[in-house]
Amino acid sequence: MTRRYFGTDGIRGQSNIHPMTPDIAMRVGIACGKLFRRGEHRHRVVIGKDTRLSGYMLENALVAGFTAAGLDVFLLGPIPTPAVAMLTRSLRADIGVMISASHNPFADNGIKLFGPDGYKLSDEIEGKIEDLLEQDITGQLAPPTQIGRAKRVEGDIYRYIEFVKRTLPRDVTLHGLRVAIDCANGAAYKVAPLALWELGAEVVTIGNEPNGTNINLDCGSTHPSALQKKVHEVRADIGIALDGDADRVIIVDEHGTIVDGDQLMAVIAETWANDELLTGSGIVATVMSNLGLERFLSGKGLSLARTKVGDRYVVEHMRQNNFNVGGEQSGHIVLSDFGTTGDGLVAALQVLSAVKRTGKTVSEICHRFEPVPQLLRNVRYAGGKPLENDSVKQAIADAESELAKKGRLVIRPSGTEPLIRVMAEGDDRSQIERIVNDLVGIIGSVRSEAA
Repeated sequence: MTRRYFGTDGIRGQSNIHPMTPDIAMRVGIACGKLFRRGEHRHRVVIGKDTRLSGYMLENALVAGFTAAGLDVFLLGPIPTPAVAMLTRSLRADIGVMISASHNPFADNGIKLFGPDGYKLSDEIEGKIEDLLEQDITGQLAPPTQIGRAKRVEGDIYRYIEFVKRTLPRDVTLHGLRVAIDCANGAAYKVAPLALWELGAEVVTIGNEPNGTNINLDCGSTHPSALQKKVHEVRADIGIALDGDADRVIIVDEHGTIVDGDQLMAVIAETWANDELLTGSGIVATVMSNLGLERFLSGKGLSLARTKVGDRYVVEHMRQNNFNVGGEQSGHIVLSDFGTTGDGLVAALQVLSAVKRTGKTVSEICHRFEPVPQLLRNVRYAGGKPLENDSVKQAIADAESELAKKGRLVIRPSGTEPLIRVMAEGDDRSQIERIVNDLVGIIGSVRSEAA
């Protein structure tokens, strides 16, 4: 199925350029309103956003669309994506919307949609929305007597803070821990430091002064060097780096070493398995997770189920197969005992719980395995389908044959950018580098010829 608007995580693009225009945002509101306006009850939608400048524009356009379709709108303001998912269920809304481009620069933005159960929409429902976006909107509008109302909801960030605090075991507090947190100048700039402080931690905060254009700018989970510096400066026990909408997390240990999502999943899986809390006899991750994680889990008698890239596909597999831990190397960690989508702050609290209960340092807790050498490179292309070229296909087949059982090769188009991602991993670093570089060169030459 060809995707016309939706990528791996909602609709995303550069602000004021198709499809991230006020017109499309309004149409999304109308289309979703038409699709979710079922039954005789008064329908409602909750809308959250991160701190991007374009959030105001898209928020107002979505409000126009939803109210025109007959839904009442609750505006949450800047709030993490997992909070929108949670509040969609808590407020009995028919749909939830998060306006965010996650870890991308401020000029980008996106629209993430959640159903009444708090889960991201399926491919099938997104396809129906895409169909409605290209139809005449006249028949999708509510009559004058049924136009919706909009109001800004104050205080719902505190509902989320209380929810986050309840995910920490009752016998654990964060007293005695100095926690440095980087909020990426994004959606969690208020809630994350406050939640940690209320749990007893001494909190040092950076990335908490959003101005509309500095979200993810040299900060957050994609730029953890600022947090590494702060951990050293204040001698913190741990550093927590969130991204722009706080659905992913990267940890920095007391030595300033970065801990990625694979290591965090290993910590949580082992801890929950020991506490007999882990379901599914393992965890779910994507094809990008390191082979070292798979080997570590296998050594503990646990499995690693892999999906295609995108936390929504991880969640789908978790729901279908009764797993309660899943995520991505990038730091999306989904703990279905607590929520329906990735939650960086909740995942960080699970690590802090292990630190407090064992009395060990973060570096001791979070280094669960030695990662297998892994190299990822991106090839940008202007058009065409380079992966369907015969010479590219043959080169990929040759590389897979060479790696055989000694490693893995993953080649895929990005779901959000015109990029082809080339990743290989294996025990021989020089072999991996040669294979990736050769494939990037071949794909790049085909792209150039097509251009």
